[in-house]
Amino acid sequence: MTKKLVSLGMVAACALALSACGSRSNDRVASGTGVGAGTGALIGAAFGGIGAIPGALIGAGVGAGTGAVTDKDQLYLGEPVWR
Repeated sequence: MTKKLVSLGMVAACALALSACGSRSNDRVASGTGVGAGTGALIGAAFGGIGAIPGALIGAGVGAGTGAVTDKDQLYLGEPVWR
């Protein structure tokens, strides 16, 4: 149980730290989803507590949510690579 909580906490922390690229809301949601999914999959696979796919799903949700509720003035890492 402790490993699972640590894994979930790391997914959330990484997604929050990296989720907000772009100035428009849809850019922030898209980049947050991608970064969160990748981070969640890596952490889920590395710790073995929840697995890569559940980790990716959790990370994508946290990243998308963070990208949706933050604005450019709160957290801005630059324009996304697709712009």
